[in-house]
Amino acid sequence: MTMQPSQGLGAPHAGGLFQLLRDGQPRTRAELVTMTGLSRPTVAQRIDQLLELGLIAPVGGAVSTGGRPSSQFAFNPTARVVIAADFGASHARAAVTDLGGTMLAAHSEPRSIADGPEAAMSWLTETALRLLEEAGHARDDVAGIGIGVPGPVEFSTGRPINPPIMPGWDRFDVPTAIRSTFDAPVLVDNDVNIMALGERTVAWADEDDLIFIKVATGIGAGVISGGSLRRGAQGAAGDIGHIALSRAVDIPCPCGNRGCIEAIASGKAVANALTRDGIPAETPSDVIALVKSGNVTAVQAVRQAGRDLGEILTACVSLMNPSVIVVGGTMAQAAEHLVAGVREVVYARSIPLSTEHLTIAPSRAASDAAILGAAQLAIDAALSPDRIAAALGLGIGALSA
Repeated sequence: MTMQPSQGLGAPHAGGLFQLLRDGQPRTRAELVTMTGLSRPTVAQRIDQLLELGLIAPVGGAVSTGGRPSSQFAFNPTARVVIAADFGASHARAAVTDLGGTMLAAHSEPRSIADGPEAAMSWLTETALRLLEEAGHARDDVAGIGIGVPGPVEFSTGRPINPPIMPGWDRFDVPTAIRSTFDAPVLVDNDVNIMALGERTVAWADEDDLIFIKVATGIGAGVISGGSLRRGAQGAAGDIGHIALSRAVDIPCPCGNRGCIEAIASGKAVANALTRDGIPAETPSDVIALVKSGNVTAVQAVRQAGRDLGEILTACVSLMNPSVIVVGGTMAQAAEHLVAGVREVVYARSIPLSTEHLTIAPSRAASDAAILGAAQLAIDAALSPDRIAAALGLGIGALSA
């Protein structure tokens, strides 16, 4: 197969060339010349720069066609590490991963997001330092930090904006709080967005159009379109939990409106409905336990929640035309019934062209989706062409500066 020069990779620094090597496939200088259209001396110079940063490493010789075998070079994911954090309403998890997303150390524990941002940031920095030591890395090895929180985030600043279940967090400057301990880029995003990133990284890397639905205490979506996460103008894209559903017109929602899908199809809403029917359930986990025990009423309630969610997703399918819809969150533990309800409505009501190749499936990354997505957020920032160019201007170790 003849390789064609890659458009946009002839950037005036090594960061552009490095993007070709991020897939881990070893390549020779000659192959990189062919793929980029750059001159041999330029490619050689950029390889030397990337070797100096430790981002690539020699991996042996290519097959010789006569004379000395050509050297091959490939991405070195062990060059640096990133810190990932996933804050939920009642839990917190932190991890250290390499630049390939492989988890090196992790810790999770019950924590209330309502305890406030100062307590959360203190926990994260202390936990991260301990995990770095456990993984055999120093603070200066950190190339980036990714954090997910259960509320809307202004991505450009990393500040939560009016998060309904995060008292004290409104406009709190998360990156500045973290940079007092770690001198590295800090990226903060909504938890469903990072779950979408994690899910795609783990299970759907070849799919460029994916919607991740989190069904737990609330309902939200992460949207990947054209291979990129879509946050919208103010970072509020994917907030489908408060789309109105006609069947729920008289049911109040914690947001202050009535008729929201979250008011009838979230795990908390299903638990409340079962309790009213004389089957005690306080949390989504209680609903899952009832379903797994074979409680027919609980099974029917989860199936109906899937149908209601399918009503909303039918509109999303018409608007976005995704190739994959992934259902995650606590309620995905009852995926057999929840996803069945979603499929029943989406496949029946969407146009055939939209559903002919549409996959609707439970999350494969499961409970790891958020932490792996937070890691990917940090990795993508740390390894961006501009970041690498900046590192080359400052010297070895500058990726964590």
